[in-house]
Amino acid sequence: MPKAVRFEEYGGINVLKVVDVDRPVPQAGQVLVQVKAAGINPGEAAIREGLFAELWPATFPSGQGSDFAGVVVELGSGVDGFAVGDEVIGFTDNRASHAEFVVAEVTNLTAKPAGVSWEQAGALFVAAPRPTQQFAP
Repeated sequence: MPKAVRFEEYGGINVLKVVDVDRPVPQAGQVLVQVKAAGINPGEAAIREGLFAELWPATFPSGQGSDFAGVVVELGSGVDGFAVGDEVIGFTDNRASHAEFVVAEVTNLTAKPAGVSWEQAGALFVAAPRPTQQFAP
């Protein structure tokens, strides 16, 4: 069975456990990615600690992580623009990127930049600006 990081109560890193989970199945418009690297953002750690429980409560058991980089292993119906074997970076809204496999909406994926390590790519999606974002000089 695939492995994933989960927690069953709010707290520090000591509440995290690696557990067996069912392999996710992509639905229409989704892609299944075998994760090579995944990031953690300060807000996600704060969610795990329960600091945002009123705004974004965890449903236990909960996973953590949004950013990831990996290889496409399965496509849901209606997915265009990606193929099995593509290297991608992405984001999941499901607090689930700290796992061997993650499902993501195809709109939350982009090609992994050439020459970027898996570790770097696993932390890029949320932190890196997108072409549609504009920053003041």
